[in-house]
Amino acid sequence: MKAILIELPCHQSSLLTVKKVKKHDFDATFHFHDFCELSFVQKSNGKRIIGDSITSFHDGDLVLMSPNLPHMWYEDVTGNHPHKNKSVEAIVIYFPLNFFEKVCNDVGDLSKKRTLFEKANRGMRFSGKTKKKITKHLEKMTIMEGLSQVIEFFKIVNIMLHTDEYEFLAGLGYSYSYNEKDTERMNKVYNYIMMNFTKPISLETIASIAHMTPPAFCTFFKKRAQKSFTRFLNELRTGHACKLLQNEKLSISDVCYESGYQNFVNFNKYFKQLIGKTPSTYRKEFLIISNF
Repeated sequence: MKAILIELPCHQSSLLTVKKVKKHDFDATFHFHDFCELSFVQKSNGKRIIGDSITSFHDGDLVLMSPNLPHMWYEDVTGNHPHKNKSVEAIVIYFPLNFFEKVCNDVGDLSKKRTLFEKANRGMRFSGKTKKKITKHLEKMTIMEGLSQVIEFFKIVNIMLHTDEYEFLAGLGYSYSYNEKDTERMNKVYNYIMMNFTKPISLETIASIAHMTPPAFCTFFKKRAQKSFTRFLNELRTGHACKLLQNEKLSISDVCYESGYQNFVNFNKYFKQLIGKTPSTYRKEFLIISNF
C-alpha cells in the first residue's frame, strides 16, 4: 500500500504544533510526513493502519509515531447518513525529530530520547496509568503557548521514557519504500476495502479497482502492504469481530456475518489463527476482565 507524503502546516517560529481537532470524520488517506506525531483520540472509533498493522481504535486511544511511518485513521460508518450527529475530537502534536537537540545539550538525556523515537518507528500505543497521565498534560497544552507549552511537553516525554505500558503496532521487520507512483491507486483500493469489508470482496473485484489483473494485483499488494491481500482482509475482519464480540446483544453467529465472513467455519478458523483463541473464548475472557 502506497502512502502520500504530506506537508504539515507547522509554524516556522515554533518547534511544536498542537492541534485540537473537531470535525465530522478523519481524513482517510494513507500518508506519511516528516514530523513525529503524538495523537490522542478523545472521541471516535474505527480502523487504523500504522505501517503493516491493522487495528481498531476508540475513544481514549493514544499513539506516538516517528517521522515517515505511513498511517491512516478510518472512522467506522454505518447507515445512510454516517456523519449525522457525529464528530471526531482529537489532540495531535507534531514536532521535528531534532526537537530535543535544539532545546537540550545533555548527551545522556538525548541518547534516551533517541531510543524512545527509534521505538516509535513502529508506532507505540500507550495504555493504563501512563495514558491517563499523558492525556492530562496534552489537554493542558491546548491552552498554553511558548515556554509553558514546551515544559508541559517535556513532562509527557519523561513519562514515555519511564513506562512499559505500551505496545508496538507495526511489525519488527516493517520497512517502507517511498515511491509515490502508485499512491492514487492504492488509496482507491484501501478505501474500497474499508467501505466493503463486511461484504464479499472477490480478488477479481479488488484487482479491477486497481486496474490490474488478479495475479499482478496480488504481487503488487503484497510488496507494498508486506502481507497478502487475503491476510490483510482477514486481519481487518477479525479486528472488527473483536469489537463486535464485546457487545453481548450480538450472537457469535451475528458477529460472524457482520464481520464479512460468509460461513462459521472460516470465521472460527481465521479468528483463532489471528487472535489465538476462538470467538467464544475471546468473548468470555473480555466479559471477565470488563466485570472487574
